[in-house]
Formats: sequence, structure tokens, C-alpha cells
Amino acid sequence: MSNGWEPRTRLGRKVADGEITSMRDALESGLPLKEPEIVDQLLPGLDDEVLDINMVQRMTDSGRRVKFRCVVVVGNRDGFVGYAQGRDDQVGGAIQKAIEIAKLNVIDVSRGCGSWECGCGQPHTVALRTTGKAGSVEVELQPAPRGLGLAGGETVRKVLELAGIEDIWTRSSGNTRTTVNFAKATFNALRATAEARIPERTLDKREVIE
Repeated sequence: MSNGWEPRTRLGRKVADGEITSMRDALESGLPLKEPEIVDQLLPGLDDEVLDINMVQRMTDSGRRVKFRCVVVVGNRDGFVGYAQGRDDQVGGAIQKAIEIAKLNVIDVSRGCGSWECGCGQPHTVALRTTGKAGSVEVELQPAPRGLGLAGGETVRKVLELAGIEDIWTRSSGNTRTTVNFAKATFNALRATAEARIPERTLDKREVIE
């Protein structure tokens, strides 16, 4: 494979051998995603956004230890997005770790034209209403008509943009000043859309919201 990648997992070997050629097929294979190189192969040119960097101090027997915690979101702006935190002694190391973990957390967002006000049939918003939680923060995503844009805070918008969402209504509660939980709650709401994508079945919205 290019870049000297030697697959270590069954999914990696299937990707390397050309048996799996899309990210959606990889996620639906049922095989665990444990190598960031798989995402590099199937989603080349993935964008990343650093949402937050914090210095974390901890007292040890040898004195005060300082590490950096970085929050990152990655996405192809066309339905695939991942989120993660990374820690390291150096800022650059923390960012790189977060990016690699975020690739392993990539989800396939269920997009569509779920707003009764629209009906254009294009995948510009979420397919259904969902909520996500992280700590005290709760984020609700609702389908919106084309042209509305991203009605939400800056952190929410950054996550949604990388997921390929163009129009959406959002509602949030809790300590939304905490970037980590705000971003994670948004990602969890998008994850709920991915988990709701069940073939050959009509899903009651209450199963997603509750």
C-alpha cells in the first residue's frame, strides 16, 4: 500500500486488497475500525478543525506534570465526521493524537431533506430530529429548509460544517461554554442519525429522541 502502510486488522486487509472501497461499506462491514490509515485510504483529503486546547496540570511524586488536551473534529464535508480528544506533553502531539482518534470515531451521518417546509430532496440537513448529550450539555438537531443555514453556536456550526450539514435548527441547554461537552453533544446527536439508519424499516422518532 502507499505510504508504507501494512494493515494489521481484517478490515485493513480488506481495504488494502480492494474488497472494501468506500467508507460506508467499511462502517457497515461490522468489523472494528482500529487503523486511521483505513480512513486515509477511503476518505482522502479529510479536513480537521481544532476546537479547543487546554493545559492540564497534575501533581505527581516528581512534581507538577503539565499536559495539553486538544479537542478535534474531522470530516469530509459530505456526510462523514469524527470527534475526539487527545493529550500529550506538546501541543502538536496532542493535536495529532486527537486527529488519529477522531478518524477511528468517524460516523456516516444520515442526511436528507427532512423538513416539511422544503421538499427539495437533496441531502442538505439531518434526515430526522435527534438529540445528543455530554455532561450537562444537551443539543437537539432538527431538519431545516434549504437556505436557512446553520442556526447554532460557533462550536456546533464547526462540527456540522465538517459533517456536510448546510441547513439546520439547533437547540442547546446546559453549560454550553464548555467546548468539550458542547462539541461532543453535537457529535452524539449526529451519531444518533447514523445509528437510526436501519434498512427496510420505518423508525419511530421517539426511539431516537428518548
